[in-house]
Amino acid sequence: DFWNSLRRTAVMGEAQSETFFTVRVVFEKFALCSSGSDKEAILDLITSRSNAQRQEIITAYKSSFGQDLIEDLKYELTGKFERLIVSLMRTPAYHDAKEIHDAIKGVGTNERCLIEVLASRNNRQIHEMVAAYKDAYGRDMEEDVIGDTSGHFKKMLVVLLQGTRDESGVVDADLVQQDIKLILYYVLHTVKDIGLYMCCIIMLCALCSLYQPPGSVVTHLHLVFEAYEAIAEMSIEDSIKHELSGDFERLMLAVVQCIRSVPMFFARRLYKSMKGLGTADNTLIRIMISRSEIDMLDIRECFRLRYEKSLYNMIKDDTSGDYKRTLLNLCGGDDDLAGEFFPEAAQIAYKMWELSAMTKVQLRPTVRPASNFDPAADAQALRKAMKGFGTDEDAIIDIVANRSNAQRQEIRKAFKSLLGRDLMKDLKSELSKNLERLIIGLMLTPAEFDAKMMRKAMEGAGTDEHALIEILATRSNEQIHAMNAAYQSAYKTSLEEAIQSDTSGHFCRILVSLVQGAREEGPADVERANTDAQELASSCNADSDDMEMKFMSILCTRSFPHLRKVFQEFVRCSNKDIEQIIKKEMSGDVKNSFYAIVRSVKNQPSYFADRLYKAMKGLGTDDRALIRIMVSRSEVDLFNIRKEFKETYDSSLHEFIQVETMIVSLSLRLLALIVGLLRSLLICLSWLLPWLCLMALEVCV
Repeated sequence: DFWNSLRRTAVMGEAQSETFFTVRVVFEKFALCSSGSDKEAILDLITSRSNAQRQEIITAYKSSFGQDLIEDLKYELTGKFERLIVSLMRTPAYHDAKEIHDAIKGVGTNERCLIEVLASRNNRQIHEMVAAYKDAYGRDMEEDVIGDTSGHFKKMLVVLLQGTRDESGVVDADLVQQDIKLILYYVLHTVKDIGLYMCCIIMLCALCSLYQPPGSVVTHLHLVFEAYEAIAEMSIEDSIKHELSGDFERLMLAVVQCIRSVPMFFARRLYKSMKGLGTADNTLIRIMISRSEIDMLDIRECFRLRYEKSLYNMIKDDTSGDYKRTLLNLCGGDDDLAGEFFPEAAQIAYKMWELSAMTKVQLRPTVRPASNFDPAADAQALRKAMKGFGTDEDAIIDIVANRSNAQRQEIRKAFKSLLGRDLMKDLKSELSKNLERLIIGLMLTPAEFDAKMMRKAMEGAGTDEHALIEILATRSNEQIHAMNAAYQSAYKTSLEEAIQSDTSGHFCRILVSLVQGAREEGPADVERANTDAQELASSCNADSDDMEMKFMSILCTRSFPHLRKVFQEFVRCSNKDIEQIIKKEMSGDVKNSFYAIVRSVKNQPSYFADRLYKAMKGLGTDDRALIRIMVSRSEVDLFNIRKEFKETYDSSLHEFIQVETMIVSLSLRLLALIVGLLRSLLICLSWLLPWLCLMALEVCV
């Protein structure tokens, strides 16, 4: 009863009450000293107190019991839960100091930790961290950083360590223009003048000296970045990625991202710490602790905005036990249950759509026309690769994958005119399984390939709705018309009729609308975009059928530039995210269709990167989706897709495909080995069985 009374009082009492303060200390002692530590009690108490209150608890614990609370916690707790709870008990400055110390001590350096901490802290936080480092370790932080890093990366860290950024919030229009000219000059003339790295040092020094803390809506450097993008037709981030590499590139990008939005920077870091196999627990702990009393609500919203999932649910799925419960307490809530933006996140969402509309992305393919192209020579080489015993698959891949689609069509004609044979039939007879599908897909025209993919998605039992959505949501009017003609020619029926016979309801109507290839083309109409946004927002309160029809009438017919403006204004008039509304209010294939359109409008290469990731993650690979995207985008924007894949999943598309296909190959080999062993065992048994029967007869006799 006494224990339960203490517990109730500790949870429900007033934080500033002297009685509560005493009970809190006793509660802490009982939680540690009773039979086994009460982890749940420790968890609830520590995560429900501010850092300042935790420091009071530490002081009161020592004065009441003559023991160090942190040392007792270390003794009683273990693993990640212990690291998390002990870190929560430190002051922010000492916590940051320990993170920096751990990042540079021993063999190797955790450069990403250094970048994250130093790029995101304001002047006061940096000064307090440097002082805490000196007090805790008796060493100078700057000297330790210099001793453990090198080159321009080291110089930039030292600049950040000074904590001398201008935090006045004053925006000088003349200075903005000067900085734009300075940055453009050094970026555009770097090779001719003072060298790439030196120009970037000067550029970053300008960024650091004018860094603004989070909280201001418009800062000096926001204006600099906007003007730079308008003049250079590329973002400052793209310039950095193009010109730099390694830790120096990551540091500069982190500084720029923090200038744009500190919550979005940490949302990215949190996602990368949990995606894929394994969890970067140190990063997860560091961010959840350091931001829980600053901007965790905005980080949560930015996380949902960028990754279409709640931070709460990702932590829930990626962690376990008391460690998970502590992190969820720090997170504070599940944003999938909410529908509206927090203030800063709404500004970020609005700005993201604006940047999406302003940014002129140069689409870059990975397959280009081959120089010195000779279709006759290629035709002869392909025939040689397939003639005789065995097939030279490497030779076929080398030719087909290094020619543009137009050149492949010339090879098909040359093959037939020179050899009197059908190249497609020869390839089908010589190749097998996924390699055959891939090579044949490359040899078809884009329209023929899309038509075939649509046919495959609808033939047989079941329908591949994701394939139908992916193709129709991402193709231009011209491509859809060509695909319709190719489908009619190949299968003697219209694509629209095939869709109507294989799908139903609102999903069928959406696909039929898209297959008309009648989407408007041209720039955004601002006045009409405001009207469309208001209609979409109003429909969210209507009957689900009316809502879906209104979304279809706008999302399936307006041009992509116009829809970008519509989605931006939707944030302003509803304080909601169009993607979240679709996910929350709709379901099934209708939801997936509208979601694909929105993702394509926002960033089509990113949409395809996500589709590729989903095709390969987990057990097994969706080979049809993998082949479909790689073939259809190789001469359009596959380089951009690779870039988005790397940025989102922190792994190159090349490596991912290599690992996934290797796993499949090994699985098939293992299966073949098992089948071979079973066959050998059966043969042995067939030999032994007569002998065993004879032995049995002799025993019976």
